Amino acid sequence: MHFVEPFYNWRGFYIASEDSNSPFFNREYSEFAFSNHVYNFYIHPQWDDFGSSTLFLKILYTDYNEGYAIIELIGEWNDAIENDIMVLKRDVIDLLIDSGIRSFILIGENVLNFHYSDDCYYEEWFDDIEDGWVAMVNFHDHVIKEFEQVGIDHYFIMGGKLQEIEWRTYQPQDFYQKVAGLVQRFLN
Repeated sequence: MHFVEPFYNWRGFYIASEDSNSPFFNREYSEFAFSNHVYNFYIHPQWDDFGSSTLFLKILYTDYNEGYAIIELIGEWNDAIENDIMVLKRDVIDLLIDSGIRSFILIGENVLNFHYSDDCYYEEWFDDIEDGWVAMVNFHDHVIKEFEQVGIDHYFIMGGKLQEIEWRTYQPQDFYQKVAGLVQRFLN
């Protein structure tokens, strides 16, 4: 897992550690010291620790004028033991919402599995962005099924063509437009 880096081709457009509205503003990274890990596997030091011991992320792009953020995730999404959704909501998402973000694209191809606790923070997130949405892109089928089995899919837009996007081939604005178009079709 230490070879899996967050997507870096958009760094010319946005760097979270240089964004004063980002929860990771002024964070410094090492290219050599591997300290974070998921279970017994070290992860690349460019992933951001937001308080979970099993789930890490990277804010790849944020557009405050358009009101959206693109976030890549890695690890295990564990609400049952770690309460990852609470920490994610309080320490990352709330700060972005306070800065005007209403639409979120979560990229989950590196999320290994999901463990459920309850849906109160998902519902709160949903209520906080009443005119926005959260789209889940490229999550593994078994993770999507785990979300669906407990009803979390009511708060996110997932599945279908969102599972097939070759997102790395897009510029961030074009990727957002692609996802927003799919979301609008789903909502209509």
